Amino acid sequence: MTTARRLRLPGIAYGGDYNPEQWPEEVWAEDVRLMREAGVNMVSVNIFSWALLEPREGEFDFSRLDRILALLHEHGIAADLATPTAAPPAWFFRKHPQALPVDQDGRQLSYGSRQTFCPSSPAYREAALRIARALGERYGDHPAVVMWHIHNEYGCHNAECYCDTSAQAFRRWLRDRYGDLDTLNDAWGTTFWSQWYYDWDEIIPPRTTGAVPNPTHRLDWRRFCSDELLSLYTAERDLLRELTPQIPATTNFMVNFSFEALDYWRWAPELDIVSNDHYLRSTDPESEIDIALSGDLVRSLSGGPWLLMEHSTGAVNWQPVNRAKTPGELRRNALAHVARGADGIAYFQWRAAKAGAEQWHSAMLPHAGTDSQIWRDVVRLGADLGALAEVRGSTTAARVAVVWDWNAHWAVEAESQPSGELRFVDLVRDWYRPLWQAGVAVDFVRPDADLSGYRLVLAPSLYLVDDAGAANLTGFAERGGTLAVGFHSGAVDANCHVRLGGYPGAFREALGVRTDELFPLLPGESLTLSDGGTASLWSERVALAGAETVTSYTSGPLTGVPAVTRHSYGEGVAWYLATRPDPSTLAALLARICEEAGVQPVLAGVPTGVEAVRRTGADAQYLFLIDHAGSGAEVPAEGVELLTGKDVSGWVTVPPGGVAVVREPRDRP
Repeated sequence: MTTARRLRLPGIAYGGDYNPEQWPEEVWAEDVRLMREAGVNMVSVNIFSWALLEPREGEFDFSRLDRILALLHEHGIAADLATPTAAPPAWFFRKHPQALPVDQDGRQLSYGSRQTFCPSSPAYREAALRIARALGERYGDHPAVVMWHIHNEYGCHNAECYCDTSAQAFRRWLRDRYGDLDTLNDAWGTTFWSQWYYDWDEIIPPRTTGAVPNPTHRLDWRRFCSDELLSLYTAERDLLRELTPQIPATTNFMVNFSFEALDYWRWAPELDIVSNDHYLRSTDPESEIDIALSGDLVRSLSGGPWLLMEHSTGAVNWQPVNRAKTPGELRRNALAHVARGADGIAYFQWRAAKAGAEQWHSAMLPHAGTDSQIWRDVVRLGADLGALAEVRGSTTAARVAVVWDWNAHWAVEAESQPSGELRFVDLVRDWYRPLWQAGVAVDFVRPDADLSGYRLVLAPSLYLVDDAGAANLTGFAERGGTLAVGFHSGAVDANCHVRLGGYPGAFREALGVRTDELFPLLPGESLTLSDGGTASLWSERVALAGAETVTSYTSGPLTGVPAVTRHSYGEGVAWYLATRPDPSTLAALLARICEEAGVQPVLAGVPTGVEAVRRTGADAQYLFLIDHAGSGAEVPAEGVELLTGKDVSGWVTVPPGGVAVVREPRDRP
C-alpha cells in the first residue's frame, strides 16, 4: 500500500464483485448468509449500476444501494464501493452521441456494452464526476464503506479513441510535452516522408493510413492515451479525497498477458492501494509462471502488498475455448497470489449471472449452487485465508531486478521492426521462467529505478531506453553490480531515434561489443551454439570490443561469431545475449550469472515443481510452498505450518497439488 490511507480491514480481504441488482431482492439474504459461511469479509459493489442510480440526467435513486450497504454492514461485510463510471447508461449517449468512441478506421462505435465512451469527452467527464460526487456525499460516512473502487479496468475496451475531440486533447498533450512545433518535428523526425507540421491543427491521431505510421507519433499517442485515462482516474479520486479524506481509493489494474495499454509505472503512485485483475490463458500449460510474474510485477508497482481485485474460480467467458480449472487449481492460484504479496483475494463475481454478456463466467457461487466443487473450494479458501491473517503487511526481499518498461514494450512491437515476431512479454517471460523454477526472488523495476539493493539486474527486452535509464543501468554494473542485457536493447532513444555507431546502442560500451548488422531468424529457423544449445528468433554480427565470448554460433552465416558475451566493466560485469537461446540453455546461462552475482534461491533443496516464496514481516517470515507438479514433497523448514497448525521441525510435507505455509522465526539464518 503506497500511502497512509490504508484498508481498514483486519486480516486478508476475501470476496468478489457483488451485483445484487441482477437478482430479486429476496435472494440477497441468502447471499450474505453464504458470504459469512465462505469467510467473505469484503465485496465490491456498484461497479455497473449507473443506469439504476441515475435513471435520468441529474436525478438519482439510491434506495436500492442504501438497502444493499445496510445489509452488508448488518452482517459484518465491508464494501469496496465503486463509482459506476465504466458503463454510462443509454440515455447519456442519446443526449451526448459525440461522446461515443471512434476506432482507428474512423468508425463511430455504438453503446450497448461497457466502456463505450471517448476518454477525452468533456460530457463524459462531467457526468462521471457528477455521479462520483453524489456517491461521495451520500456514502462518505457509511460504516460499511472501507474503500473507493474508482471505475473498473480503465482502458480495457476503449484505451484509444481517434475522434476529433481526442485529436484536440492529443494536441494539448503534445504542446505540454514539447512546447513548440520545431521541438516536436525534431522529436518525430518529420523530415522523413514530408511529415513536417507547420500548425498544431495539422496533427491528428495515428489513424489508419496506406503505409506505416511515424513510430514516434504512434509512441506518443500510446503515452497520451495512458495519460488521458489516468487524468479521468485522478479527477474522480481527487473529488472523493476532498469529500472523504479518510477512505483510500483504488482502481483495478490489468497486469496480465492480454493487456498492455497503460503505463502502470505512471499510474501506481496515484493509487492509495494498488489492485490488480488477473486471468489465465486456457492455452498456457505453465499458467503458474504467469501468476508469479504478474504478482511480482504488481508488488513491484505497489512497493509492497497489494490486492487481487479479480480473478476466476473456474472458466472465464471471453477466450475461444474457456476451460474450467483442475482440482486444487483454484486454491493454488489464490495462495500463489498471496505468496507474491496479495493482501486480498477477490473474484469476478460472487454469484454467477444467469443473463448478460458474462453469464458463462465462473463465480464464487456457481450456477450449480452450493452442491458444487467450486463452492466447496471457495469455503475452504476462506478458511485458509483466515488462518493466514497474520501474513498481511509482510513483503518480499529480492536481490534480482528485471527491467520492465511500457515504453519499450510499445516501441518494440511497433510496425517495421527488423522482425515482426518480437513480443515483449514473451521475451521477459523467457528470462523469468528459469528464475521462477530455481526459486529466485525477483522484483521488477523501471530503467531509472534505485538499483542499490540488488546484486543482479536483467534487461531481457529494452529496445527503447532514455539516456537517464541507460546511464542508471550501466552505472549499476560500473559500481560493482552484474547486468545482463537481451538482444535488440538500447537501440533507440526516448523518441524512437536509432542510436548511431552500432548496436546495442546505449549499452555498447558497458557490454564491450559492437554489432554492425542484424540477422533476425525466420519462424522455425534455428542456429546451433558452441555450448550444445540452439538459438532462434534473432542473431547479430557481434564484434568484441573488450568483452569475451561465452558462446558462439556453430552453424549458419554467423558461424564463429559471438552469441553470448561477458565483459568486466568498472567494478562489475555486463553480459550480452545477442540471440534467444533454447529454454534449457538459457536456464543454464542464467544459473551461471546468478551464481557469479552471489544470488541464492529462496530455499535450497526444493524439489522440481514446487514453488517456494518467502514474505517477511516485523516478527516472522512466511515460507509459501506450492506443489504444481502434483507429486507432493518433503521440504526443509522450521516453524509452524499455519494452514494445519502443526509444528515443523526439519521438514514440512506439501500434499500433492497442495500448499503449505510455514511461519519461520524472524531471525532465521
